[in-house]
Order: sequence, then C-alpha cells, then structure tokens
Amino acid sequence: MERTGERNFFMNAEIIAIGSELLTPKRVDTNSLFLTDELNTFGVEVVMKAAVGDDRERLAAVVKAAVERSEIVILTGGLGPTEDDVTRDAVAQALGRALVYREDLCDAIEARFRRMGRKMAEINKRQAFIIEGAEAMPNDRGTAPGLWIAVEANRVVALLPGPPEELQSMFARECRPRLAQLVPPLVIRRLQYRVAGMPESDVDQLIAPVYKEYQNPATTILAAPGDIQIHLRARCETDAEAVALLALVGARIEALLGDRIYSRGGETLEEVVGQLLRNGMATLSVAESCTGGMLAERITSVPGSSDYFVGGFLVYNDAMKIDLLRVDPSVLERYTSVSELAAIAMAEGARDRTGSTFALSVTGIAGPGGGTDENPAGTVWIGVADQRGAQAKRYRFLGDRTRVRRLSVQTALDTLRCRLLAPAGAGIQRARPNR
Repeated sequence: MERTGERNFFMNAEIIAIGSELLTPKRVDTNSLFLTDELNTFGVEVVMKAAVGDDRERLAAVVKAAVERSEIVILTGGLGPTEDDVTRDAVAQALGRALVYREDLCDAIEARFRRMGRKMAEINKRQAFIIEGAEAMPNDRGTAPGLWIAVEANRVVALLPGPPEELQSMFARECRPRLAQLVPPLVIRRLQYRVAGMPESDVDQLIAPVYKEYQNPATTILAAPGDIQIHLRARCETDAEAVALLALVGARIEALLGDRIYSRGGETLEEVVGQLLRNGMATLSVAESCTGGMLAERITSVPGSSDYFVGGFLVYNDAMKIDLLRVDPSVLERYTSVSELAAIAMAEGARDRTGSTFALSVTGIAGPGGGTDENPAGTVWIGVADQRGAQAKRYRFLGDRTRVRRLSVQTALDTLRCRLLAPAGAGIQRARPNR
C-alpha cells in the first residue's frame, strides 16, 4: 500500500479550455467533464483545469507551466480559422516549435467544403498549419484537425476542437488508441461517504489522521449545508488492488464516523430515508412552518415517494397550526410557535390527521428579522412523532435565510433517519408543559 512519501509513477493530466466566452457567466465548459471521465478510465487523474481567454501570450504561459507539471496536457477549442483562434500559435510558442503548412490538410478541408456544396474561404487555410513534429488527427465532424504532440517519451500535448460533437468523436477515434499505448495499465476506483449531523471541520479533524497516511487513495472532502461528502480515489494496477485499498482505508473511516455516515454509494439523504420507510412499510407526513414546503419538496423529489409519503401541512401562522393541526392555542400563547411543545404538537397533529406512521415538524425563525433575545434568528425546533411518542430538539443555525431553511430540512431528514434506525424498544418521551 502506498503511503505518504512513497514515490509513484502515475500519469497526471491537465485540461485547458480556450475561449473568452468561457470566462463569462453564460457558458459552461462541459468538455472538461467528458475528458475527465475518459482519462479516469485509463487510470489518469486530472489534477488541474484552466479556462483561458483568446490571448496568445497568456495561453502560451499556461501551456508551458502545464507541460512542466503533468504528463498529459489536453487543450480544447481555439482551432478555428479566425484571428481569435490562437491555440496553435500559443502552443507552438510554449514548446519552442515552428508552425508548418500542410497542403494535404488544406486539400482535405477544401474537399469537406465541396461535399457541403460550399466554397472554402481563404481564411480556412490557417487550419492547415500544424505544430512541428505533431501528428494531425482527422476531424470527421468539422474542418479543424486536432494535433497530438509527443513532447518527451512519456509526455504529450493534445489539441482538440471545441464543439463537443467534434471533440468527442475525435477523442474516441484518435486519442483513446494513443492513450492506450502511452499510459501504463491502471484503474481508478472511488468510494464515497455522505455524512450528516457534523460540520466539515469536525469531520476532517476526526478522519485526517487516517487519510493523511495515504497518498493513494486520495481523499477529498466536500461540504454543503448539513451534508459532508468524503471521496476516496484509489489508483492501482488491478481492480482487485484498488478495491482492497479502498476497503482498508474506508473501514478505518467508518469506524470513526459510525452512524453519522448515511450513504456509501452517493445516495441523497431523502433517498436513504425513503428506502428505510419503504423497507419498514411505513408512511410519513410533515408539518412545516419556517421551511415553507421545502421539506416536502425534498421528500417528493425521489421517484416513487408516493409509496410512503402521504402529504403535509404548510402552517405558516398560528391560526393554521390551530385549524389544521389542532395545536392547543394555550401552547402557542404561553410558549410561542417557536418552542418544543409547539413542534411536538405539530408533529403529533400531522400524524393524527393523516394516520401516517411517522411525522416530522419544523418551526422556527429563518430570519433575517423576527428574532428575539430568547429565540434569535436561526432558532429552529424540529419534532418527530411515531407510535412510541414524540419529541423535539432545538437548533441554532447560522447564516442567511436560505441556509437556515436548508439546514433545517437536512436536519429534519436526518432526525427521521436516526429514528428509523433506532432499536424497536427505544421509546421517546413527550415533553409536558410546566404547570
């Protein structure tokens, strides 16, 4: 097993997307996603991506640095015939090589125009220039040929067209066979954990002593409100080695995180909760105040959720809580709607009105206004009720209104998950008002 400090001979790749339009909020670089997936099938890790505008000097500098760092550098776009298509010129400058005109490539481009019933413009001859020492890669979907440049024995630069249809076809026909010859046989396998109920810093502090021991597998931690993802990526010569390595490191992480892990295959929390309800032939209802329907939306985003979700109540003011859920007005008057007893009454009311096995309730102050000294903005009570009783817990979420609401929904779903996993004999006590 490879540990920190051991040298490895894995090949890494960088992807450079060219085009000033990619630096605007209107365009998304989808080519890099396709290329990353393809490279991973060869056991090649993409370690850096860049988007560079149509500037030859900047692009040349980026290419030069990438070639020094990584064994495989793939550029997309900028191979057209216009003045702002600078990829060939920039790469030639970065590598210190000349551009060479190829009459046969010009003839092929002209022939393609004739097949389309069009006359080739003089400007298209620019696409017949290739970088000295490069292999031209035919483009069966467009006019711009790609280039494959062997910089050293185990270091290459590939220039691919920008339009996805052209790029994907060229990569399949021209790049895959070349990569198969270049890259040592390797596989990449992944293991993903999703964790609820812990902040990112706590997760990292707990598992860092484990994953820091290993360069392979590589570990990445991603955070969203109430949801931490841990990605392990193992690169090995055989699938069996990769699976064994992930199992070794994964077992140590699982031992530390325990039931905080809610998914080992990338499933969302609502999918996990839905499957638990389905497995137990149980049903669910919800009562929402500050989340305004977000909890029901998450639950019903799962296909087939009608198997277990019976419905919900959107009770945004006290009158609706009283009328629809039969919450005792004296509870709201004495303790307010942002209280333990109100959350419990809402959960019990939803369960009683629908006949569901379980019920969840959310009530609080999403902010930014409406808070008090006792209940500042971000205060949320989450309740759960089933045949064993009802209980509620107070949370204080920090952030803007959207973040508070998202954290409330995520926490409510995790509350139900934990309740579904609790031993059959584990009861919960209903809080009673002080008399």
